[in-house]
Amino acid sequence: MAQLTENIAFYEQQAKSGSIDPFYYDRLMVYYRKHKEYKKELILINKALKTFADHFKKQTDEILAVAKSKAAIKRLSEKINRSAGLVDKKGNPHYMPEPMVRWIKRKKTVQEKISRSKSL
Repeated sequence: MAQLTENIAFYEQQAKSGSIDPFYYDRLMVYYRKHKEYKKELILINKALKTFADHFKKQTDEILAVAKSKAAIKRLSEKINRSAGLVDKKGNPHYMPEPMVRWIKRKKTVQEKISRSKSL
């Protein structure tokens, strides 16, 4: 039991620091789910989604920063994405990296559980 408490404290510390490893977030979500702490789990899911979205945006900005012709690369990327079906007409992506898809689905479930518990 002491080892579990130490692990949870470590996972929470990593999540607060904004770690990019999905393992810490997943383990904390499982822990909160088993202990029926849905509000904490929802807060963690939102934090994880924001952290990963910021990370992916930062990655693309870094790639474009080293390019000589940013406008041309951006325009070409948008055309390739549209022709390959990776984005819709408005430019919203159809594809999301794996942990984010799973977390968005879990977020909907947690929100439903919270709303059901309020109605009872």
